[in-house]
Amino acid sequence: MNNYYYLVASLPDLSGNRNIGDRTAESIIGEIRERVSSGDAALVEFLEKGYVEENLTEDFYRSALSHKNGFLREWFRFDLNVKNAKVAYLNAALGRKPSQDVMPVDGGTFEEAAELDRILKQGDILSRERGIDDIAWKKVDELTVFHYFDMTVILGFIVKLKIIDRWMKLDEATGREMFRRLVDEVRGTFKGFGPADTKQETNDKRIKA
Repeated sequence: MNNYYYLVASLPDLSGNRNIGDRTAESIIGEIRERVSSGDAALVEFLEKGYVEENLTEDFYRSALSHKNGFLREWFRFDLNVKNAKVAYLNAALGRKPSQDVMPVDGGTFEEAAELDRILKQGDILSRERGIDDIAWKKVDELTVFHYFDMTVILGFIVKLKIIDRWMKLDEATGREMFRRLVDEVRGTFKGFGPADTKQETNDKRIKA
């Protein structure tokens, strides 16, 4: 079994503390993959497939929306809803059929639909993209609430890394700001968990003995 407590504790260090510097999302995710079990590494691999354009087919989303892992299932449901909303907005702007190139989404509701529609109507491209990613960031927070030291937290961390990686290319200052925010969030996870830390260290010593 993976010791998720210590893996989550190491995430800020994996990330290069508060400054991403020359680190990339790919290198950090590679280190995470090396520290988890083969089963958990497969979850990371599936998540990463969702960031490769040619993988984003109906078959992929069909698999994602029926995935046994709850985070992956709900994240990709959200992701597909966002992509569909973008396509629908573009269709309206170009006078195309509303359903053209929209993929079906089975189950669930898209609670962020109204907020996303408002953001898509913004004229400034960077403001629009930042607004969309802010919604995505909040979605990760929603999906990881009450999860502290498990694979769900690590998958959420990776999604946020992907968001940051994109912003390092779009606007480096914003990317660094978001990276510091992510590191602070991870460190904030441990506030109030001092006794658990001590208990875990004691258990580890007993196991080694």
